[in-house]
Amino acid sequence: MNPNSLLTMTALGKEGTIHLLQEAFLFQKKYTDWQIGSQRGPVANLFFENSTRTHYSFAYAEATLGLKRADIEASASSVMKGESLYDTCKTLESIGYSLLVIRSPEDAYYEKLDSLSIPVINAGDGKGDHPTQCLLDLYTMLEHFGHLSGLKVCIVGDILHSRVAKSDFDALRMFGADVFFSGPAEFEREGFPFVDLDKAIEVSDVVMLLRIQRERLTIPMSLSDEEYHERFGLTKKRYEKMKENAIIMHPAPVNRGIEIDSDLVESPRSVIFRQMHNGVFVRKAAIKKALGFSRFPEDISSLPWRF
Repeated sequence: MNPNSLLTMTALGKEGTIHLLQEAFLFQKKYTDWQIGSQRGPVANLFFENSTRTHYSFAYAEATLGLKRADIEASASSVMKGESLYDTCKTLESIGYSLLVIRSPEDAYYEKLDSLSIPVINAGDGKGDHPTQCLLDLYTMLEHFGHLSGLKVCIVGDILHSRVAKSDFDALRMFGADVFFSGPAEFEREGFPFVDLDKAIEVSDVVMLLRIQRERLTIPMSLSDEEYHERFGLTKKRYEKMKENAIIMHPAPVNRGIEIDSDLVESPRSVIFRQMHNGVFVRKAAIKKALGFSRFPEDISSLPWRF
């Protein structure tokens, strides 16, 4: 696999994560008009699961970098004719594409692409990893708190099927945050510490809600939507018990009235839409690195954050 690929937060590591966060910050604050343009071939976005935020955030990032791109969906590709993902990707490499951004319902799909020469950015694999979502989550926390070490982060919902939960857990622990989880027992995941939600709400700096991934359930959830909201949703009553400087996060799409009260989605403590905004800077940084460009000249002291 091309060494510039971005596949998991564990593989990226602490130094690589800081590098991309710094580049994202500089894209936001200084290098707003920096472009790749014709210095590299076009990018192919292969989305084999439905996506709005991730897909079109990548598309916007690519457009502002001056890159040509192709958006490829499973229904319009030869995958529907039985072609393997590897052969599809090898075809795009042979045509001249310089980077593949891929989302797949299959865990660790990228292991089948090891012999590709061009880089791959993982835009989400099954219930495995979602590194660019994790990076924008870290970026948003850093914007608000200025650090990650010591933060108490409670992630609530369908932990079992969530690639966001896994990537954020891996990365936040690298930076010394205290991460714990809450949700129905049927969504517990081995190695992920579950706690009582009402107790966690009172001490958490970050409350991150996750939707129920019904498309991955093999049997219906045991709770009704109303029961889930009452037991595990961020209700107005729980909101009032949050710490003064705590924030609400959600990778979206948001199911209003289930994992979070509709009125709280755009409440003063919510940074949900800020996360989406920050996703563009993070993805520009990931694309720049994947395509082999050197770092911007500023050193780490340019960041207003502590690591």
